[in-house]
Amino acid sequence: MRKLENKELQRKSVTDFKEAEKTSIIIILDDIRSLHNIGSVFRTADAFLIEKIYLCGITAVPPNKEIHKTALGATETVVWEYQKEVTDVIEMLKIENYSVFAIEQVENAIFLQDFTIDKTKKYALVFGNEVYGVSQKAIEICEGSIEIPQLGTKHSLNISVSAGIVVWDLFQKMNY
Repeated sequence: MRKLENKELQRKSVTDFKEAEKTSIIIILDDIRSLHNIGSVFRTADAFLIEKIYLCGITAVPPNKEIHKTALGATETVVWEYQKEVTDVIEMLKIENYSVFAIEQVENAIFLQDFTIDKTKKYALVFGNEVYGVSQKAIEICEGSIEIPQLGTKHSLNISVSAGIVVWDLFQKMNY
């Protein structure tokens, strides 16, 4: 076994990425404080050809050198938009026939492994603040909530880790 060189990875150019068919997932980041978390989510979105990221509330926007440290150029490939109110974004996406789910621990949440994909639907995922999670006002207008099962003492994951886990799970359910 040997490590692959960059030229062997068949990476898309920025133009190829922009022209590629996207995965029917939108990520909504609401009140994310950490610039590194934001950049990491951009990297995940790039890796799985995510359709778009909405940055809401206090979430910082590119260009920003701290976001760039972890995004490593993904802010140039992934389509993004800032909207102040997360609820406005959720309502708009519901009108556009997206199934919107909070990624949060709530009553009657669906555990990630039990969440089934309808391949004819488009999905939007709401990730919330590092301390307070997804706001109650956002949860109330989502179709449901998806929870990542956790067995340790903390019962919380870093938002960029959560995004990576959930996006990968939905991506593979949509494509394999």
